Amino acid sequence: MNTKIRRLVLDVLKPHEPDAIVVATAIADHAGIDGVNVTLLETDREVQNLTLTIEGEAIDAAAIEETVNDLGGTVHSIDQVVCGDRTVERVKTPQDR
Repeated sequence: MNTKIRRLVLDVLKPHEPDAIVVATAIADHAGIDGVNVTLLETDREVQNLTLTIEGEAIDAAAIEETVNDLGGTVHSIDQVVCGDRTVERVKTPQDR
């Protein structure tokens, strides 16, 4: 498979430590990554739920998941994947409300 992933959005559950800065920088250090956005969605006594938005020229999804696991987190879902020669944004349709 030669098609490269340009954007990957993940729903991640992780313990409070390491903090979001450590998570973002660990992922940003991967080859092919241009930028990472880590957004805290929810926190409770033991865990935090994050959305990771990762963009780049050639994202290695398996390597990203391995990094999340190494940091004590779990990828709950892949919420968006953008592949190809350019980034294509979602277009609203009449069914969207």
